[in-house]
Amino acid sequence: MVLPTILPKIAAHWLFTFYRAARKLRGHAFQYCRSSSATTTKPPPPSPVSPAAKCTVVFPDAADKAVVFGFDGALMRSAALFPYFMLVACEGGSLLRALLLLCAFPLVWALGERSDAGVRVMAFVTFFGLRPRDMDLVARAVLPKFYMEGLNAQVYSRLWLPARRKVVVTGAPRVMVEWFLKEYMAADVVVGGELHVVRVGRGRYFTGMLCGPGGSAAPALKHKALQAEALGTDNNAMADVAVVGNASQLDHPCFPYCKEVYVVNRESTKTARLPRDRYPKPLIFHDGRLAFLPTPSAALAFFLFLPLGVILSVIRISIGILLPYKISFGAGALFGVRYRTSGLRAPEPGVKRRGVLYVCTHRTLVDPIMLTAALQKPVPAVTYSLSRLSEVIAPIKTVRLTRDRERDAETMSRLLEHGDLAVCPEGTTCREPYLLRFSPLFAELADDMEPVALDAQVTTLYGTTASGHKWLDPVVFFANPQPAYRVDFLGAVPREWTRAGGRAGAEVANWVQRRLGEALGYECTGLTRRDKYMMLAGNDGVVAK
Repeated sequence: MVLPTILPKIAAHWLFTFYRAARKLRGHAFQYCRSSSATTTKPPPPSPVSPAAKCTVVFPDAADKAVVFGFDGALMRSAALFPYFMLVACEGGSLLRALLLLCAFPLVWALGERSDAGVRVMAFVTFFGLRPRDMDLVARAVLPKFYMEGLNAQVYSRLWLPARRKVVVTGAPRVMVEWFLKEYMAADVVVGGELHVVRVGRGRYFTGMLCGPGGSAAPALKHKALQAEALGTDNNAMADVAVVGNASQLDHPCFPYCKEVYVVNRESTKTARLPRDRYPKPLIFHDGRLAFLPTPSAALAFFLFLPLGVILSVIRISIGILLPYKISFGAGALFGVRYRTSGLRAPEPGVKRRGVLYVCTHRTLVDPIMLTAALQKPVPAVTYSLSRLSEVIAPIKTVRLTRDRERDAETMSRLLEHGDLAVCPEGTTCREPYLLRFSPLFAELADDMEPVALDAQVTTLYGTTASGHKWLDPVVFFANPQPAYRVDFLGAVPREWTRAGGRAGAEVANWVQRRLGEALGYECTGLTRRDKYMMLAGNDGVVAK
């Protein structure tokens, strides 16, 4: 009977302690803690720096120094690990694996999301039976977008950029963060847990078992190995500055070898989001289906909505296939599809001309269908690759191109003789506010052209993929709670900017690209379909027959 009496007192004591610590941290972006042994020639013993050390309000000076960054909660605004494990489970594994990870979250929460036991549970559910090449695709094509959006602008600007040597310590498996940190952030060393890999037949698979840096070696040897790897080969090497998200990260073997330690205040991270124009590298290509960061609550809401989303997708696709164009607008809006069109001009009466070539930006596979809905008449579209399912359910005529320039030019010319035609000269979709290089073939075949700015917005699922199942793209797009489309007609291309006006095909293509970029507020690039697929899928985007 003594235990029920003591437990409330212990809980009240801890709550008061946490409240007092929070009050001290509030209002300061950093707290500076200097170890009393930092000035000695020998490194201190591997024990965490006491949070009770004397603190002074000061911003760290990282210019030309070796800095150790805690990734979770310091370099990143959030210290949460679960959303990134969920991304790997869903994008690298399957929806079933993601659901299992969500079911395991109560256990993770009880153990502590950032504790060693909690991380091991998440790692086992996420990585057991997963192939390393699948993890590599997720690390290269999916995670960088979410990591970039979660960067702490203050830490990045004040500490990361001026630092001479950048060492990053993470509580997650190293394979989850290393590609992003080295390719986008130019980190020197990444320290994190290692995942065991076994070979079964000709394949390699993760066991889900996680070991800390240094493996099972004795503590002294493990700390010495970490010091040599992260801080330098000199036995007396010490980092100048360490930046951590909270005092619990000081348990990591790296931080005792740092002269100065700074703790990032949680309050300062709420408005410390890094703007897109300050990203270390432009974020142009990324893959994966999830369009949101899957926190526990967001992931739960997603799985609860998913059955309804599938039903809505079937209804919305059926509306586009079965109903007349004039009715489909209202019916689609009734079921949550937001659609906006502008700039459409009525054709001149009594003027007979060769077909109009509508030059469109490429956001999803339903671009030509949305163009057709705006024009209120079927417009054939040419495409390089289309799944059989998408071809069957499409309410318009689709014509496959062969990537043989002469044959494709003949096909498009024949279609233009019989009427209007829609083409997406980027050759592939792009999700971010960028336009890929336009192929000049369309400009060499027609003088009567009209650029059409198409833009699609989603909140839950992306309706495009580079390495997944393309036949699901229309189904996934319409499974969003409120998929949105914008169709802007920009008027005919001036005659002086056509082939008839003496312009070369490349000049016309570049002019149309700039015109569409200005209308959408997008940046024009010289990147191509091949660049996208080499980065996201490891191939050139051409499927062998």
